Amino acid sequence: MTLVPTLYDFQVALSHVDRSIDQPTLVIKLARHPSETMQRAWLRVLAFCWLWEERLAFGKGLAEPDSPDIECRDYTGLVTRWVRVGKADPLKVQRAVDQNPHAKVAVVFESAQRMEAFLAEAREAKATRVSRAELIAVDADLLRELSQFDSRRIKLSVTFVGDHAYVECEGQSFDGPITRATP
Repeated sequence: MTLVPTLYDFQVALSHVDRSIDQPTLVIKLARHPSETMQRAWLRVLAFCWLWEERLAFGKGLAEPDSPDIECRDYTGLVTRWVRVGKADPLKVQRAVDQNPHAKVAVVFESAQRMEAFLAEAREAKATRVSRAELIAVDADLLRELSQFDSRRIKLSVTFVGDHAYVECEGQSFDGPITRATP
């Protein structure tokens, strides 16, 4: 018997100050795979909010490991944004950079330590074109705190100012830094 994903409905009031984004009613529908932790589901939601633009959508996810977790396509079907969330293979990220020359490639990690480990793996594998991808890490403590919210309908407010995330969920406030990789 195949396990089916759990569907989540995130009602987000999104503000990204540096990018002049103000979306008071962003609806994010997320299918959480049975093997996916709530912490990774929240990482996908925050990545979606951080990179938000028109036509951004979740990819096939864990069911198809080589496809992006989040992607954006233009009206012709050309991939304009390719995003991996969580653990990433440097050679696969380099391949995504090579195969999607018109796309902004990004990897969003669950901690700064995981991002540093990825960069060390990339250096060891001589995956030099990984440097063309945007690499960011969400604060691990922020993800841990948010992962306690596991209801199927979640209303929240997400604000990004500089490289810092502020999240209000069910009357509680959380915040944490967004770390960018330095070449």
